[in-house]
Amino acid sequence: MANWTLDKTHSEVGFSVRHMMISNVRGNFNEFDADVTSDGDDLTTAKISVSIDPTSIDTRNSDRDAHLRSADFFKIEEYPKVTFESTSLVHKGGDKYALEGNLSIIGTTKPVTLDCEIQGPEKDPWGNQRIGVVASGQINRTDFGLTWNAALEAGGVLVSENVKLNIEMQFIKG
Repeated sequence: MANWTLDKTHSEVGFSVRHMMISNVRGNFNEFDADVTSDGDDLTTAKISVSIDPTSIDTRNSDRDAHLRSADFFKIEEYPKVTFESTSLVHKGGDKYALEGNLSIIGTTKPVTLDCEIQGPEKDPWGNQRIGVVASGQINRTDFGLTWNAALEAGGVLVSENVKLNIEMQFIKG
């Protein structure tokens, strides 16, 4: 059994969402952790667990971040964690994988599939084995109870229901 430890300094959990139907707002969660275990270097056997602290949301706008932490969105007082637990990692050829699992946000758990690219393992200058994971996908935020919105005068809404996920993580084999 191999344990892979998250290298937080080379990792990020990001997202983007359409604002006013005309542009994207991007953000990150600055506090998160991930655990990966696999049968040696066979990553298709990996069990992946991710925990995100929604209080660490950062869209580079403090008023918007406070609104996202509020009862209108992440309800951080009641739900201090967003979690993901993998159910399978399917090799699609080359460095391409499909990561399936259960995403839990504000008490609602739904299955999601993320497209992944996994590089490595490669040896770093200190003799450690590392892998890099780039995962992307899209969720409908209303499926998870994130339903706040405002109608625009000309039609449309202030915040799109679709949220694009952009995750980059690096792991060190323990």
